[in-house]
Amino acid sequence: MPDISLRFHKDMLVLSSPIDGLLRDQGFDLERDLEYASTLEPESLRDQLRLNAMAGAAVLVAPLAGLTPARLAHQGFEDRAADVAASVAKIANGLRPQHLLLEIGPCGLPLDPASKASLNENRDQYARAARACAGLTFDALFLNGFASAVDLKCALMGVRQASDAPVFASISVDAAGVALKGGALLEDAVAMMGEYGAAVAGFATKAGPDAALALAKRAVAATPLPVLAALEAGEATDRPGIAGLRDDPENPYANPDALVDVAVRLRAAGVQFLRCEGAARPAHAGALAVAVSGRDVARPDIEEG
Repeated sequence: MPDISLRFHKDMLVLSSPIDGLLRDQGFDLERDLEYASTLEPESLRDQLRLNAMAGAAVLVAPLAGLTPARLAHQGFEDRAADVAASVAKIANGLRPQHLLLEIGPCGLPLDPASKASLNENRDQYARAARACAGLTFDALFLNGFASAVDLKCALMGVRQASDAPVFASISVDAAGVALKGGALLEDAVAMMGEYGAAVAGFATKAGPDAALALAKRAVAATPLPVLAALEAGEATDRPGIAGLRDDPENPYANPDALVDVAVRLRAAGVQFLRCEGAARPAHAGALAVAVSGRDVARPDIEEG
């Protein structure tokens, strides 16, 4: 696959939506069974990723959020991180995506920023997860699902200890641009991502379109890095079929059609990478792709290399 860094600040790219909801529909317990599915029932995982690829997502996100040893230990897979990563990467690469990200989520261990031992323990979790991905074919690691900038900083430091792969990083914020845990401002979190080696700086939010647009402008102004914006969709309560979804101000991204205009506005604000997370389905990735695929990135502040 081509080096994704060659497309930075050039092409608009859409990331695949999470496959959690689709697997849940098949009866998987996501807290226990995702790694099981990847190693023992790969067809289920392949089918869900394929739906995203068919919808138009140029960047597949391999669901390895639970790859840290602490999270694998809850499922009895603590000694199989490399096997799990290799299995998921093989499944995703079999679909021949344009680009592939390997997702790594928070390890879930308590973190005391004042304790060197605690910081080292947390960093080691992410270093070991990154080492489990060594030798695999992928474009970048994706540190995602982080509510705390301190946790994300630890993750970046740990990954950088073990891997020279590009890193996408994302922080979850509220409508005011405050991290959901710890109170860091979006601008400070984005600057930290660049300082600690991220290649792409991102944010995720449940905020509505106008607030999300304001957040995007703040993120773009705070960094020369490409920016990722992830919009979090809540579970739809009226799901007779996608076409039957109603617009809901409290759940603005439940209906994939609502994403088209938002995507156009986010592109105009300078965002390069778009994703719909939470309870999003492949149709959400498809709506984003329809809106921006084939378009150039709008970052006049960045000179093309």
